[in-house]
Formats: sequence, structure tokens, C-alpha cells
Amino acid sequence: MHMALARIRIFAEMIKFEHTVFALPFAYLGAFLAKHGVPSGRQILWITLAMVGARTAAMALNRLIDRHIDARNPRTAARAIPKGLLSEAEVLFYIAASWALLLVAAWQLNPLNLAIPLTVKLMPIAVIVLTVYSYTKRFTWMCHFVLGLSLGLAPVGSWVGITGKLEFPSILIGLTVLTWVAGFDVIYACQDYDFDRREGIYSIPAVFGIKTALVSSALLHVITFIFLVWIGIITGLGYFYWLGVIAAAGILIYEHSLVTPTDLSRLDAAFFSMNGILSVMLFIFTFADILFGRGISL
Repeated sequence: MHMALARIRIFAEMIKFEHTVFALPFAYLGAFLAKHGVPSGRQILWITLAMVGARTAAMALNRLIDRHIDARNPRTAARAIPKGLLSEAEVLFYIAASWALLLVAAWQLNPLNLAIPLTVKLMPIAVIVLTVYSYTKRFTWMCHFVLGLSLGLAPVGSWVGITGKLEFPSILIGLTVLTWVAGFDVIYACQDYDFDRREGIYSIPAVFGIKTALVSSALLHVITFIFLVWIGIITGLGYFYWLGVIAAAGILIYEHSLVTPTDLSRLDAAFFSMNGILSVMLFIFTFADILFGRGISL
């Protein structure tokens, strides 16, 4: 039992389970806006489990597919698979279990009691995107956008899980997450600039240089801000939401102040701390707006 728990901890560390916080608040945001209030505890539970299943499967698959690249990269050589801490068979088991969890959660999110709910019908799209992402850096610098798309599917899925319909506001929230994630992933990729160029791996920094990469990241986050404004307008959100948008803009500006083409020493703070704070904070402000500004619909 102790050994099993130890291996689960190794797996959780390998996939950075704690970074689920990046996309989960946006999944909740999609659900709360779709409901025009607070979803039921059951809905929140299955949305949470769907997110955990999808992200765990995607990250584990990425680590498995990239195991040989990770072994050659000094920054990632200590990861569990290259070091032999986890076998490929073990990781495949975790991937299968995570896909199964996503399927069960998608089926449970069935507001219309359909024989096959829309969440299940759309699930193959999520599986394809999450799988393809791991290969994209081998042939295109657009890999950052595919990663953004994979996380952007979270609020779309939660919206469909609440309403049973695919609607424009959910797509807009998904695009917001896409540009936000792609922007900070470009920053993150700057630390592997030398390795990626040497190995022929595609990323915006490796193809266009770090200076251009940081400019493109900033532009993506300007688009993120525009999308956040658009969401507030079309959903009729009020005072608290707009405070959250202003705070999010401030965090993005601060994030970009932490890195320059000649100094990436604070990159971890820009990537991990700031983005985790942004997603949680924006959801809290949106929830406050629903709770106090527009009233709760149960």
C-alpha cells in the first residue's frame, strides 16, 4: 500500500497535478455563466472530475510521447519516465484510467437525459486535440495554440454539460483560454531556446527568436483582455466582473515585466504563480458578480 501511494505521488509530480488550477477555474466559469447562477453540487463534482481526467490523461500522454526528448534535455532529464521511476506500462494504465474518468464524467453531465449526451459526442474532439498536441512541436511552431485549444475546451465542455447546447459565449470563453494559455506557453518555451534549436524542435522562440516570442506573447494576452471584455458585454456581467478583468490585466502586465530577452531568471514566477493567481481570481470576481450583482439562480 505504501509503495502504491509512493508511485501515485511520483505520477502526480510528473504531470504537475497541482497545475490543474490553471484551467479548472475557467471550467467553473463556463458552468456558472451557462447556469446564470450556481450549478448543483453534482454538476460541479462531475465538471471537476472531467477536468481532472482530461488534464491527467493529456499530461501523462505528453510525458510518455516526449520521454526520449525529455531524456536529452537537461531541464527535463530528471522526469519520472527518463529516470525509470515509472514504467511506460504504468503510465499507459494511468492514461486509460483518466480517459475512462472523463467518459464517465461526460456521460453524467447530461442535462437533457439524452441516450448519448452532447458532452460524450464531443469527447472525441477533446481526445484528438489532447493527443495531437504532444506531437505538434515536432513539425509546427503553432504547437502553443494547440495547447491553448486543449485547455480552452474545458469551459466549452462545462457549458455544454450545463445546457446541453454549444453556444457562442462558451466558444468565446474557450478562445479566451486559448490565447491566454498560448501566450504564457510561449514565455515558458523561451527557457528551452538553445535545446529546441539544437534538436530541431518547433516553438515560437526557437523559430523566431526570444525577442519576437515575448512580443507575440504580449499580443496574445492583449487579445485575451479583449475577449474578457467581450464576454462581460455579451453576458451582461457587472461591477465585480469588471474589477476582475482590470485585475487580470494588471497581472498580465506584471507577468510580462518579469521577463526580458536577456533575463529569463524570473520565468517560473511569471509562468506558475501569476497564471494560477489570474485564473482563480477571475473566477472569484465572476462568482461574486453572479452572487451579489445578478442574483443566484439555483
